[in-house]
Amino acid sequence: MACSSGGSTTMVFPAPYRRQEPLIDFRPVLLVVGLLLLIVGVAMLLPSLVGFARGSPNGEAFFASASFTVAVAGLMVAANRVPILTITRRQTFVLVALAWTGLPAFAALPFVFSELDLSFTDAYFEAMSGVTTTGSTVLVGLDQMAPSLLLWRALLQWLGGIGIIVMAMAILPLLRTGGMQLFHAESSDRYEKPFPRATQFVSALVLAYVLLSIACGVAYRLAGMTMFDAVIHAMTTLSTGGYSSHDASFGHFKSPLIEWLAVLFMLAGALPFVLYVRAARGDAKVLRDRQVQVFLTVVLISSLALAAWLTTYKGLLLLDAVRLTAFNVTSVITTTGFASADYNLWGGLAVGIMFYLTFVGGCTGSTAGAIKIFRFRVMAIVLSDHLLQRFYPHGVSNRTYDGKPLDEDVVEGVLAFAVVYATSVGAIALGLAALDLDWITSLSGAATAVGNVGPGLGEIIGPAGNFASLPDGAKWLLAFGMLLGRLELFTVIVLLAPRFWRG
Repeated sequence: MACSSGGSTTMVFPAPYRRQEPLIDFRPVLLVVGLLLLIVGVAMLLPSLVGFARGSPNGEAFFASASFTVAVAGLMVAANRVPILTITRRQTFVLVALAWTGLPAFAALPFVFSELDLSFTDAYFEAMSGVTTTGSTVLVGLDQMAPSLLLWRALLQWLGGIGIIVMAMAILPLLRTGGMQLFHAESSDRYEKPFPRATQFVSALVLAYVLLSIACGVAYRLAGMTMFDAVIHAMTTLSTGGYSSHDASFGHFKSPLIEWLAVLFMLAGALPFVLYVRAARGDAKVLRDRQVQVFLTVVLISSLALAAWLTTYKGLLLLDAVRLTAFNVTSVITTTGFASADYNLWGGLAVGIMFYLTFVGGCTGSTAGAIKIFRFRVMAIVLSDHLLQRFYPHGVSNRTYDGKPLDEDVVEGVLAFAVVYATSVGAIALGLAALDLDWITSLSGAATAVGNVGPGLGEIIGPAGNFASLPDGAKWLLAFGMLLGRLELFTVIVLLAPRFWRG
C-alpha cells in the first residue's frame, strides 16, 4: 500500500508483513560464552602437559579437545563482535543458562577421547557434576587413574567455584528470589567507595578464593598429603565440590589432622566470600554476622548430636565419633560431598539427619549449594510473625532481618524459591522412580542433585557407591537437576516462560 503526500511516497505494510526486530540480540551472549569457552579450552592444556610429561595418550586427547574448543571459541568471538559490549537483564539470563549447559559439553570431550572412553552421557554427567561443584561421579578406580584426568576433574570444580561466586554477586540479585538481593543491597553500600567498579569487587572476591585455595593446599601438604593430592583436594575443598583422587575419598588418608583441616576449609568455602574481603579491609563486624553464626551453630549441634548417638548406641570412642561426625556433617551441609566413612551404616537416625542436612546448605555468596541459611532464617521470621498474628490479630507486623526492614519482595522470593525447590526435588525423584530406581535412590538422588551435594543414600549412590550403574535417562535427569540447583532454579525456569521471549 502506497501513500502519496507532497511528492513523496511512503510504503505502509500491513501488520503481518512488517519486519520484526529480534527481541533478544544473541551476539553479546554468544561473545561472552565464546570467551568463557576459551578459558575452558586453555585450561585443558594443563592436564595435556601432565599427560605428555608422563608419556600418556591422554595428553593427545586433552590437546585435541583443547584445540577444538579454542577453535570453536575463536569462531564464536569473531562472529559475534559488537562495538560496545552491553548486556541486558534478559540477555543475562540467557547467557548464564547457555554457559552452564554449553561449557560442560566441551569439558566432557577429554573424558570421551581419553583412555576412559566414556559415553557422551557419562562424560557430560561427570563434567556437569564438576562445573556445578556437585561431586557425583560415574568413575571408579580413581587410585589407578591417570593424573591428567584427576587434575581435569579438580580444575572443573575449582573453575566452577569461581563462577558460582561471581554469579552470586552479579547475577542472582536480578532474579529477586530472596537469595542475594538483601545481601547484595547491604554489601553494595559498604563497597561503593572502596570499590567504585563492579570489576574491582569481583576481582577482590576471586583473589580471596585463590588465596584460600593456596592456603588449603599448603596445609594439606604439611599434614602429610603428597603434592599432587594436596593440589587436587585444595581445589575441590574450597569449591565445596568433593571430587577426590581416591575411591575412598578422605578415608584413604587415615589422618585425623587432614580430616580436621578439611572441616576447616570446607566451612571456609561455605561462608560468604564478601566477608573475607571486608575482613581484609579491617571490618571487625564480620565476626558478628548472624547468618554465619546460625550456620556454624547448626553444624556444631548436628555434629555433637550424631557423635552422642554413635557413642551411645554404636560403641565408638567419643573423640573418634566427634571427628567422624564433624567431618561428614560438614561435608554434607556445605554440599561438598567428601566422605571419611559410610554413614549409611550409622543407623536410621544418622541417615535421617544426613538427608535433612542435604537441604540446608551454607551461606549466601559462598560456593555451597542447597537452600542456604539465609532463606531458612527468612522463613523462620515469617513463621514467627504469622504465629504472633494468630495470637494478636490486631497487632502491627514489623519484620526485620538483622535490624533491617525485611521487604515483601524478599519474603515472596524466599517462599517462592522454597516451593519450587521442593517441587523440583519431588518431580525429579518421581522421574527417577519411573526409570525403575528404588525410592531411596530416587529421592536422595534428586535431593543431592538439586542441592549440588554429591553422594546420595543407599547402596547404589551412597558415600560408598557412585552413579555409574544408573540408566542414561537417570543421568540426564540428574544432570538437569544439578544445573537447576546451581543456577538457583529461576534462572532456568524463567527461560521457559513465553512472556520472557516476547519481551
